[in-house]
Amino acid sequence: MKFTVIGCWGGYPAPNGATSCYLLETRGYSMVLDMGSGALSKLQQFKAISDLDVVLLSHYHYDHIADIGVLQYARLVNYYITGVGRVLPIFAHTEDRDAFDSLTHSFTKGIEYDPALPLSVGPFTITFLKTKHPVPCYGMRITDGQHVIVYTADTSYHIDWIDFAKNADLLITDCNLYAEQDGTNVGHMTSSEGASIAQQANVKQLILSHLPQYGDKNQLKEEAEQIYQGVIQIAKEGLVWER
Repeated sequence: MKFTVIGCWGGYPAPNGATSCYLLETRGYSMVLDMGSGALSKLQQFKAISDLDVVLLSHYHYDHIADIGVLQYARLVNYYITGVGRVLPIFAHTEDRDAFDSLTHSFTKGIEYDPALPLSVGPFTITFLKTKHPVPCYGMRITDGQHVIVYTADTSYHIDWIDFAKNADLLITDCNLYAEQDGTNVGHMTSSEGASIAQQANVKQLILSHLPQYGDKNQLKEEAEQIYQGVIQIAKEGLVWER
């Protein structure tokens, strides 16, 4: 399984950056997790728009879906140019019906996932955990049958993450806050909270993502290293994890 960070900023993109977007590839199949602001421009450095197989969305905040509309136009333009086009499935929850309905366009189709049930998409199986966030949002545990990646999406800390992430090969955590801050009411985690989950869940590697635009990002890693004993990386566009 190959995991590539496409966008890693929280809220809005830093200069020349993008907000939440990640590319997962295995056995010739390509799945995108979230499609934040600036993501489509960055994504094309790694994968042609026409080669995407599926998109999977955690929730409908703009820093996770802003480039969905851009993606829809891109698929349409590609059809006009090549005469070849297939409908791209976009899996999402339906707890915001208007947002879900907007996922269906000329060459994209919104498809509901049931967070209570496993979802099979190509070679991937995904299970969901509802996060603590101001709007309905779902973290994901993704496996290709050999390796496991857990993506928290946007969430404040809660203890269920420990079992959900148990023994994962890679954990990508919301790290929008520094250790001394409190994300309880804003729906985001601190560096130390993400590290605590990683340590207690015995994950093999931790990537801190959904980053703040202020402060010293190296401090996030230093704070996490006080708690988690495994490999820690700060997310950046183009960062690749592969097993």
